[in-house]
Amino acid sequence: MFTGIVQGTAEVVAIEEAEDFRTHVLRLPEALRQGLAIGASVAHNGVCLTVTSIEGERVAFDLMRETLRVTNLGDLQLGDHVNIERAARFGDEIGGHAMSGHVMGMAELVEIEEAPNNRRLWFAPPERLARFLFDKGYIGVDGASLTIGEVREGGVGYGTCFCVDLIPETLARTVLGERVPGDRVNIEIDPQTQAIVETVERVLADRDR
Repeated sequence: MFTGIVQGTAEVVAIEEAEDFRTHVLRLPEALRQGLAIGASVAHNGVCLTVTSIEGERVAFDLMRETLRVTNLGDLQLGDHVNIERAARFGDEIGGHAMSGHVMGMAELVEIEEAPNNRRLWFAPPERLARFLFDKGYIGVDGASLTIGEVREGGVGYGTCFCVDLIPETLARTVLGERVPGDRVNIEIDPQTQAIVETVERVLADRDR
């Protein structure tokens, strides 16, 4: 389990490509390597991956075909950075919201609104995920636990869009501060919201039979 509180970023320093498979190596800061072992789970832009080797500060992870298809990790190039969160341990403070590290799809960044002390990002998610989006609901964006500011239908020239507001600390500590329109971010829907929506839909469908 993860909490959506990004602990830092790490640079991609090596990539090994194979058919429908990729291994990438990150340069992990010392603070993020403490107690790390092969087989441990680490979230990269919100995607739960398993440590396959550790050589000093260089830590490797394997990406399967489905991970490459559903997430933005397949777009990474040498020198890019990813948001990093180590798996939560029993007793850790849950500062964001419970996240599984199972990304459900990608959303395109379509608009940025700048303000003196914050930045608002507008995203266009896949339509199949739109029914899970609500004003002030939780959402995971590249592994960061964020609150949805507003949901619009047909906003900024797209279908359903949602926005999140980022404070300077979030912009400085995560890759979200580097995102520009056209970039794709990983999305994880709040599991409690998903369960409620799907339960209500199922009950309503049973009533209409």
